[in-house]
This record gives sequence, structure tokens and C-alpha cells, in this order.
Amino acid sequence: MSLKGKVAVVTGGNSGIGAAIVLELAKQGANIVIDYIAHREATDALQKKILALGDRAIGVNADVSQVESIQLLIDAAVREFGAVDIMVNNAGIETRTSVLDTTEKQYEKVMEVNLKSAFFGTQIAAKQMIRQGKGGRIINITSVHEDWPMPGNTAYCLSKGGIRMLTRTSALELAQHGILVTGLGPGAVATPINLSTMKDQTLMQKLDAAIPLGRMARPEEIASVVAFLAGDGASYMTGTTVFVDGGMMHQSPGL
Repeated sequence: MSLKGKVAVVTGGNSGIGAAIVLELAKQGANIVIDYIAHREATDALQKKILALGDRAIGVNADVSQVESIQLLIDAAVREFGAVDIMVNNAGIETRTSVLDTTEKQYEKVMEVNLKSAFFGTQIAAKQMIRQGKGGRIINITSVHEDWPMPGNTAYCLSKGGIRMLTRTSALELAQHGILVTGLGPGAVATPINLSTMKDQTLMQKLDAAIPLGRMARPEEIASVVAFLAGDGASYMTGTTVFVDGGMMHQSPGL
């Protein structure tokens, strides 16, 4: 598998799953645009790693909950590398609040970062890909919770369910342009977003028991599937979500 010469944009790309995706795509030969809103030093460290691989990367400070910032991100990719071939809508947050407890501000923030950014990331990247006339790949990082309810995290689940239908519907609309749109739904992953769970032995035992493979995923295990979806091996895949969850969705709910 090779992405040599391709240009990939990764939102939320300097930590967690996003950072792993950035490095994996670079290992496959892609030049990378790393979107971030904090921790410039983490972005700089990623750029150095990518340079050592023989590829190029730029960091762009862009709040993808704002449409104009997404446009600036795509414009930066075109200006620096001449094209956008792969768009990974990865940025995401959660509040861990129920339908009864979620405030309007919390709801809006989750929707803006998770769903709005994916919608307009898809739209703006697709318009650029259409102008280029060579098709492209849009990969939405969703979750098992696009389908599997998680009581106590309602807004997050709602945002991921929205990404499910964004992926399916935009895939049908964009197929005529040779643009493939897929979702990747991780289960539990060892990243900062799950740090509170990882620090609690009782919660970890409960979580591991809910995963048939008996452990959380490593970010690199998610990133390798993203690279597959971006490559030639996935040239006939569109409009679907690939779940990378250790069998979690097929286990009896116990969380």
C-alpha cells in the first residue's frame, strides 16, 4: 500500500487517534496537513517525525467548528502542496452528560466540533476534489456509538449518529465525482479522551469485560485502517462504516 504523492488533511491531528493517523499516512508516503487548536509543540514534534520519514507536513491552527477555518485549512493544503486527495474528519469531543443534564452550551459545542466540522469538512474538501478532477477520499472518524447507545453521553452519541448519515448520504451524492466517503468507527481506544476511565481500575475491568478481545485498542490500530481506506485496496468501498472495536458492538451491552 502506498500513498506516495497524496495530500492528506487530518482535523484534530496532533493528539490521540489523529496523531496516529497523521504518522501512519506519512509512513505510507502522504504529505500531511495537521489541524490543531492547542499544543503547538505536539504539532512541531509530529512534523519532525514526518520529515524524518522523507515526507512533508505543515501545521495549521484552525478551529474546525468554524466554517471559515475549515476553508482556511483546505486553502493551506492547496497552497503548500497543490491539492487535497484525502480528508480525514477526526476532530471530536464529548461531555459525558445525559439527556437530562446536558446544557445548551455543551450540546452546541459537541455538535459544532463533531458533526458540523465533519459536514463542512466533507463539503469544502469535496468541492476542492471536484475542481481537481481526480476524485478523492473522505474518511469520517465516527464511533461504535453511531449505532450503540451510551447512556450518560447523549450529545456525543447523537453527533456520531449524524456522522453515520452524513457518510452514507454524501457518499451517494459524491460518487459521480469519484469521491469515496467512508466512516471508521472505533470502540474504546487508549487516548486522552478516555484517560479518566484508564485511571480507574474498576472501570477498566468493566470495560475490558465488554470487549471480546479483552482490551482497548491502540491508536495505531485505528490509524492502519484509515490508511487502508485511503489507499487503492479500498477503491470499491463507499457509504459504509468500518468498525474497529475488538468485537465490542456484538457483545451484550454492559457499560
